[in-house]
Amino acid sequence: MTKTKLLIVWTNGDKEVAMKLPLLYGSVILDRGYWEEAHLMIWGPSIKLAATDSEIQARLKQMRESGVTMSACIVCTDDYGMTDDLEQLGIGTIHTGEMLTECLKDDAWAVMTV
Repeated sequence: MTKTKLLIVWTNGDKEVAMKLPLLYGSVILDRGYWEEAHLMIWGPSIKLAATDSEIQARLKQMRESGVTMSACIVCTDDYGMTDDLEQLGIGTIHTGEMLTECLKDDAWAVMTV
């Protein structure tokens, strides 16, 4: 089976890393037809960047507008006190471990972790 879906698990709290890989790549992958479906999972320290940095938020908005779906780890957002911040950005909070496990077991999904 050919993988048609990409799950990007973004955990790194470094802004330069975020801008140069998951957010750059993620902003073009659907428009260019690289993948049929893409999801950005925000987990750990990346949550702080997403919640507080306007440049990161602009890139996330661009990704959402291109069709990339997004979610954030509810345990992490609660720990950081940023659940409302992420939800105001249109990023749902979920138990990400469940989705990650499903994608890892599903042959249609490729999983990239940054």
